[in-house]
Amino acid sequence: MIDSINTPEDKIIETTTMTASAKSTNNLITKCEAALESARRLESHVHAEMAKAVSKENRIDREQLTTHQSSLHGYAWVATYVESLKQLLHWAKRLKFENLLGELEELILEAGFGEYLAQISGGIPMSQVEIVRLTNLGVDEYVKRDFHNTEVNELIRDGTSPQIRQAIAELIMDGNFGSLGLKDPELELVRNQFRKFSNEKIVPYAQDWHLNDRLIPNDLISEMAELGVFGLTLPEKWGGSASGKIAMCVVTEELCRGFLGVGSLATRTEIAADLIGEHGTEAQQKRWLSGLVSGEILPAALFTEPNTGSDLASVNTRANRTGDMYKVNGAKTWATHAARADLMTLLVRTNPDHPGHTGISILLAPKPRGTDSEPFPAAGMNGTEIKVLGYRGMKEFEIGFDDFEVPTDCLLGQVEGKGFKQLMSGMETARIQTAARAIGVAQNALELGLSYALTRHQFGRRIYDFPRVSAKLASIAVETMICRQLTWAAAREKDAGRRCDLEAGMAKLLAARVAWSSADNALQVHGGNGYAVEFPISRVLVDSRILNVFEGTGEIQAQIISRRLLDTNRTPAV
Repeated sequence: MIDSINTPEDKIIETTTMTASAKSTNNLITKCEAALESARRLESHVHAEMAKAVSKENRIDREQLTTHQSSLHGYAWVATYVESLKQLLHWAKRLKFENLLGELEELILEAGFGEYLAQISGGIPMSQVEIVRLTNLGVDEYVKRDFHNTEVNELIRDGTSPQIRQAIAELIMDGNFGSLGLKDPELELVRNQFRKFSNEKIVPYAQDWHLNDRLIPNDLISEMAELGVFGLTLPEKWGGSASGKIAMCVVTEELCRGFLGVGSLATRTEIAADLIGEHGTEAQQKRWLSGLVSGEILPAALFTEPNTGSDLASVNTRANRTGDMYKVNGAKTWATHAARADLMTLLVRTNPDHPGHTGISILLAPKPRGTDSEPFPAAGMNGTEIKVLGYRGMKEFEIGFDDFEVPTDCLLGQVEGKGFKQLMSGMETARIQTAARAIGVAQNALELGLSYALTRHQFGRRIYDFPRVSAKLASIAVETMICRQLTWAAAREKDAGRRCDLEAGMAKLLAARVAWSSADNALQVHGGNGYAVEFPISRVLVDSRILNVFEGTGEIQAQIISRRLLDTNRTPAV
């Protein structure tokens, strides 16, 4: 898990001259620290129970993993909630040290802790019909009583009260949703730049793109390239800015706040660039990276197959080597932006005698860019569009390959059998960025809901004045901030060069659920108008639904999280 962030505020000692406000702030932080320690102890107990349940002869048993899947996934959610509270507390401490912890931020901290502690105690929604409760995780009454210390009980009582949501609602009416905690002033400038770009170049056109199923205009892609969207994390020698993953998150959020499809364009490039930059040969890097950064080369990721879904180790698409060519045969599905792409990162089986992941490789397969009249002009390749509810602007395809030829020097890293491992390392970045996409969608829902609630009048008053309307939006603001801090924490781990599949999975798991619930609640605020296609919130709702499916479903994320925790035999620190 992510290491603690040691900041000078941890050593602050109260003095007799401290203001009442400062003392109150210190009391809240101290209370949250004690509650977090209690949550960690509970997580440690659940870890021990899950390890016992799925083990035979001190080893994890595959059959038991399936038998106890619901409980294991519940454990993943508990661990994610604990990590979320940890990162929310770090955020508050950093703001306090910088004298930026104001009333709104304190309320977000208290409400976030109160709500998530309450859900840990009473039931965490894994989905609308799946609630994980402590009794399902082997937690007895003694352990529950230990969890419910004074600080936990007070935070649940105060942090879930209607009064705290009303207080938050009053403070966010002007569009201020709390200090983000961006320590770097340059990142603030980047955020403001892309917010302006999104408001001017995306928001006015997004609904038309969605309703008419239009591709994102080439002119907009060129503008994004000029702004450095496609080279944020790549080294300067390839034309990138080497800004790191938090910058990627900030930019992605602002673009997706405008339109999910636009922000997702960068995801295609990030996946391809990550794979080539980390695993490609020098010749492959020279061939592709500069073009990806400039936007001259548009990539598509072709990993999923019709009968494999998330089980990527069961890939059946074959690539047989004949001389200096691979001949590819098989099918791929959910190939986003495949027609307009110039490069495919293509997951194939190069050794049929090796079942599972050991026979899998990645090909950097070039292809001619398609047109409306001829979307797939390459020999040995054809595609059929998959019509979708939302997530428009790039189009989805099912692709068939029939002796499609790829030069052998396009094998990623020039070593067969490494494809699955290469892909998994790239998934860390993809899932961090997907979490950022989800945050952008949630933020869009929040802003649309707030604007409507402040201008819509019923029964002689603004609907925002009704507590159950404003409380919904206050809750969205709290959870969006929680997800943002959790995602940035994962990004920091990636930037530091540390393995972060666990942290990235947690960020993606939570942010995807929050995006959907935020859009759903913002539509509810709109009432019947929210169900009308001319209102943007209807688009945001259908866009948000895909986030819990792609880049690994919520179920897959929970499986990854629980397995990682158990495989490392990690016992949470107390």
